[in-house]
Amino acid sequence: MNILVYLETSPNGLKRSSSEALTAARALAGGSHITGIMFNGTPAAFNAAGEYGLQRCLNINDKIIEQFSNGLAAIAISDAAHAIGAKIVILSATATGKDIAPRIAVRLQAGLLADCVELIPSGDSVEAVRPIYAGKALIRVKPETAVVVATLRPNVFTARKTERTTVAVEAFSFASDKDVRTSVVVSTSQNMGTIDVAEADVIVSGGRGLKGPENFHLIEELARSLGAAVGASRAVVDAGWRPHREQVGQTGKTVAPSMYVACGISGAVQHLAGMSTSKVIVAINKDKEAPIFKVADYGIVGDVFEVLPKLTSKISAVTGRH
Repeated sequence: MNILVYLETSPNGLKRSSSEALTAARALAGGSHITGIMFNGTPAAFNAAGEYGLQRCLNINDKIIEQFSNGLAAIAISDAAHAIGAKIVILSATATGKDIAPRIAVRLQAGLLADCVELIPSGDSVEAVRPIYAGKALIRVKPETAVVVATLRPNVFTARKTERTTVAVEAFSFASDKDVRTSVVVSTSQNMGTIDVAEADVIVSGGRGLKGPENFHLIEELARSLGAAVGASRAVVDAGWRPHREQVGQTGKTVAPSMYVACGISGAVQHLAGMSTSKVIVAINKDKEAPIFKVADYGIVGDVFEVLPKLTSKISAVTGRH
């Protein structure tokens, strides 16, 4: 079982979702060979990958990739999979992973297992468990192809370090002059210094119960006290109160943090589809009949304008974050 894992990097090294992908690949491989692939990898990223058991990494240094093109990324990863004879290609189900995984599957004529929450060895291949019907049910799926591409839902597979290994970094080149129908003209980042909800271990989300964008400071303050990311419901984003990058739900980002705090969110099925696999769900809503309480592990029936300041004060006293 030869496995190729696409590793996404950040300025601080390796993204946590990629650490989770390495951990899942290690469990799946059972001693078989795992190869990582990075674009313009850094020593910090290689060292971090070594902490999660990676021994070999293909590194693509290409000026074209600096202006990141998902079309080119799919070509590069597909070429690498062909070169090493990979039977399984694993990516995180991040925005990038969701974009390039289907392209890779087409190029490799592979079955696509999307948004997996469990991987199960099956001979020389793999089966997967994934949510359907907006997260209301789980199905176990088995590919019928020799090669498989799988994307893993972030924050579901717990990243576990192992005995540190020295990563053998190999330069890999691909035919970047192939026909690509789109290219990046300009790239801007609007969330510098904030925690991405897709990567966060704790998320505090606000809904229409906040009544207006001027009150979202209550969510931000609670998030700071917890060291959490700020999320939002679709209604809030559609109203222009918060940016789309913070939207959690079926049409936003699917998350599965250790703790999800829903404040003033009723719990529409589209929102539940994006966060119902969170390990612990805390709901704060003045409507005791709100659907969010049906999935919550802990609930507070009360006005967010009264509850949040008191909760933030108590938590800040413990964490020291203000």
